Amino acid sequence: MYTHGTAGEFFNQTEDEWDKITSAVAARSEMASIQFQIGASHPSPIIAIERVRRARTLNPSAIQVILPDWLVLSREEIFRVLDGFTRAAGEVGLVLYNPPHAKNLLAAPQLEELCAEFPSLVGVKMADGDDGWYSAMRGVMDAVSVFVPGHHLATGLMRGARGAYSNVACLSPAGAVHWGAQSLVNPSWGLHVESQINDFLEEAVGPLVSRGYCNVTLDKALAAAGGFLGDVGRVRWPHATATPGEIEHVRKVAVQVLPEFLWPMDN
Repeated sequence: MYTHGTAGEFFNQTEDEWDKITSAVAARSEMASIQFQIGASHPSPIIAIERVRRARTLNPSAIQVILPDWLVLSREEIFRVLDGFTRAAGEVGLVLYNPPHAKNLLAAPQLEELCAEFPSLVGVKMADGDDGWYSAMRGVMDAVSVFVPGHHLATGLMRGARGAYSNVACLSPAGAVHWGAQSLVNPSWGLHVESQINDFLEEAVGPLVSRGYCNVTLDKALAAAGGFLGDVGRVRWPHATATPGEIEHVRKVAVQVLPEFLWPMDN
């Protein structure tokens, strides 16, 4: 279980709302004996470090953070931020999310340096790349868990990644879990489904991208098309929400293109 990624709009919540959600997820996860991770990210480092401190009290399996996102940070400032997060988290491990739009895009040498300096860093979530990227990231993958975009999960698992905080899980949580598990034992089938997923994204989500919708709108459009969380497609001001017609188009394309992903078989 995981709270407060992009689809959870962590950047657009009050602290009371953040506390209410994290407390509820922690309680439900503990009752069900499910490991859970709390996203304590925020563009403001002051707010983020306080979220880390409060998250720690809930005994999560890990806490996800981002680097402050208003100014580009120097090497020393990045170290200072992670040192602060580490102290605030105590014994709880940290997962660093470094999205493509971050002010500081971290390359493999920087990540290796951070992993060596901060043993509390147990994971990195970021966009993947070509063969050269995977080769360069080998040292990082040997040190911590690397998580790639959800629609590249099968490829990532074959190349040493440990998983994904999955965008396509917004469409079908059960399908994403099944696809990931089967990709470990049947990589060729996993790559086959990955190809279908990327065809689906190009046909169904590509038009939404071209209309200027942000990533949170895309994720919530997928969740609304999946139909399992009610009116989850609504996005908070000032961001735009996909229209009912656009969501229905996503749903129709998914049914046509992704039968193996939406309805996984027991075998």
